[in-house]
Amino acid sequence: MAASQSPPAPVPDDVAPGLARAVADYLAHLGVERGLSPHTLGAYRRDLARYVGYLTTLRRTGVDGVLPQDVTGFLAAVRTGADGGSALSPSSTARTLAAVRGFHRFALAEGSAGDDPSADVHAPVQAKRLPKAISTHEVELILEASGQGEGLAPLRDRALLELVYSTGARISEAVNLDVDELDLERGAVRLFGKGSKERAVPVGSYARRALEAYLVQARPGLAAHGVGTPAVFLNTRGRRLSRQSAWSVLRSAAERSGIERPERISPHTLRHSFATHLLAGGADVRAVQELLGHASVTTTQIYTLVTPDTLREVYVAAHPRALG
Repeated sequence: MAASQSPPAPVPDDVAPGLARAVADYLAHLGVERGLSPHTLGAYRRDLARYVGYLTTLRRTGVDGVLPQDVTGFLAAVRTGADGGSALSPSSTARTLAAVRGFHRFALAEGSAGDDPSADVHAPVQAKRLPKAISTHEVELILEASGQGEGLAPLRDRALLELVYSTGARISEAVNLDVDELDLERGAVRLFGKGSKERAVPVGSYARRALEAYLVQARPGLAAHGVGTPAVFLNTRGRRLSRQSAWSVLRSAAERSGIERPERISPHTLRHSFATHLLAGGADVRAVQELLGHASVTTTQIYTLVTPDTLREVYVAAHPRALG
């Protein structure tokens, strides 16, 4: 039997033996006691190799001599590439800091260091990404495309996507919906979000009509192929539609709709668009929070971020001396 290959050297050759030994001990701890995968261990090894390489330039010989300013200096260096490596994004810098923190916590717990110089060092703040909403016209094109074709599936697909856009439901909430949680006479639905938190959400007239058509004309035919399930949305075998199948419904509708770059449409697109369109129409952010089932209004407030073009439009329309 061929001898197994040894793992790549965790640190550069010119690193002080004390630092190299500390990194090797930590990686062994992660691999043996924590049971991390080879892929994850490789990521830790690369991050820590870069870290102790930086410490070497500061003439640090052991983990016990590292200062908090060394850690912050390292983060600044990897963000810009000043240490000779590639510049890292905020998210990659945060990952690297996690490796450094784990390394120092281990050294402190093992008694090879008297303190943790990384304890009060914070990762760079990552910019909030705006949710990917699409225009109302694009939503209409996708909804129209979802109902195209013959058979029972188009009625189901149109009802599913109309419901998601009408209520802001997550795809998982929609496919987990049971018939007795729909009250189309009152125009409402009970949704169960994260942590099984229940919320009641209004259902608009377009979604109500699509759901009524599906429940009367298509669901009985789909249910006939199964053994009986309370699920609203069924697959061709009469079983509850899966989240993956629901995503496929949306993707196929987007591809048929004729919108630009249909590949950008994701399971959350209609939910994001629901929130964005409500707020653009003047809805209160607290009301949108309740409709989405967000635990905190802070999560919802990301939808209120506006573009420079929107700011300019508001300024020109509202400021008394914007035009002259």
